Amino acid sequence: MNDIRFTPDELSTLRDHGVVLFADRVIFDAQPPMPETQIAAVQAVCAGPIPDALLTLWQTTAGGRLDYDLSLEMNGNLEDISWSELFWNGSDGYHDLQGWIAHELELAEEAAQEQGTPWNGKLTLLPFGGFEYTDRIYAVVEPGAEQGQVVAWKKGLPPAWTHALHEDSVNTIATELHGAFAALHLDEDPLAPTSDYFSGQTLLEYLDDRHEAHGLDIDLMDKLVTFYSRAVVDWRTPLAEGTLRHHASLARVALRHAIGADDAELIAALAAAGVGFDGPLQGSALATDVAVGHGAFAAAAALVRAGAPVAPDALRNIDGQISPELTKALLANGAEPNVAAIVKCAACGAPASAHLIAEACAKAGIDVPPAFVADRDAMLLELESTLAKMQGGSFGHYLGQEGVAERIEHLQGFRL
Repeated sequence: MNDIRFTPDELSTLRDHGVVLFADRVIFDAQPPMPETQIAAVQAVCAGPIPDALLTLWQTTAGGRLDYDLSLEMNGNLEDISWSELFWNGSDGYHDLQGWIAHELELAEEAAQEQGTPWNGKLTLLPFGGFEYTDRIYAVVEPGAEQGQVVAWKKGLPPAWTHALHEDSVNTIATELHGAFAALHLDEDPLAPTSDYFSGQTLLEYLDDRHEAHGLDIDLMDKLVTFYSRAVVDWRTPLAEGTLRHHASLARVALRHAIGADDAELIAALAAAGVGFDGPLQGSALATDVAVGHGAFAAAAALVRAGAPVAPDALRNIDGQISPELTKALLANGAEPNVAAIVKCAACGAPASAHLIAEACAKAGIDVPPAFVADRDAMLLELESTLAKMQGGSFGHYLGQEGVAERIEHLQGFRL
């Protein structure tokens, strides 16, 4: 599986179906190579030479799509970076290379004016990939020690986005483009996913369409998927060998898998192997935050038993029928009670947990009844408005109409 080679004919066939290979990674919806005149136009606005590896990429494909996982530390958070697009000239919207270059030139000129410094009209950071307006990938094109480095920029989100970055942040992916592509990986096997949404889903759908509607040979497609799946990270081997605790990034992937599968036994095995549960796992969220927020309550309970830290605001992320036993354990290990959590438990059909939190709120000096009524009524109004929009066909919701209606019923029937 690790030594998969494609013949020139196979590579040509894949190219005909919009697939190219670069640095051991799969690019799909791939564009033709970038003409030299367009490369020269980009070079003309760069402060230094375009890195050789990026030139090689553009001479292979002017752009396309990627479907991998990538995580970086940013401002103390562990952030998922969406690098699903390779920009190309002539595309619409967020994929447009020249559009992003023009945007960066405008920003650089404005920054120079604000600082009162001269500007030579050249870019030091060349945007060439990312996702819409929230994530961007740059090559450093400024002469010096950092030239050729690939860096990621992520947009900060409003404070209402719990555990997300709240200010724009940057970090280096790799010292050059091949290293950046090597950093792209798959946390989960796309042929055996643990959730409804996973990396690999978009590529597999693309290949299915190329097979069914455009005649891509099934054997060649399967060979490509096997090649693509080599990017799945292997945490099971170091876990079995007792060395996983020495590989922080692999341990985090294993922990995410345990939470995604709600696997309490795997959590216990990770703890026994010496894997630490401190630090952020997703954004600024601790492992217990992620488990509670995803309704992985067996995993959450196992994490608490293993001594994983519990954040003060852990109860804010409840979105399912959390048991009173887990609620009590969270409260006993650092979670602070709040009225919003009472309302969430009531809405999710967890009245026993709602009452436990209400009792803890009262002990903390909170006047629960009026605060509960205000928060409950606000949630009811929001849910009823959502349901009306869904029934009118103008709105979608992850719970579906029945799920939203059920939460309304739970809230209306709950009594402190």
